[in-house]
Amino acid sequence: MEITLDELEIERPAEIKRIVGGFGFQRRIAALGLRVGKIVRKVASEPWRGPIVVEVDGTRVALGRGMAMKIFVEEIGE
Repeated sequence: MEITLDELEIERPAEIKRIVGGFGFQRRIAALGLRVGKIVRKVASEPWRGPIVVEVDGTRVALGRGMAMKIFVEEIGE
């Protein structure tokens, strides 16, 4: 079942299934290493609409919630 990256529980690994957005957004996300098929893990989520920190390929990346809501993932395992 697909959920958005902001809905993913902390420390749960997931695979990116699709990214919704225009060309500029797609390019910006790809520059951060986030692409369809990549495995990500949500490391932290700040309250009150703060940033979401994810780990991809051993690198931590902070995203705004609006960006995270355009990235759809599927949980892995369990």
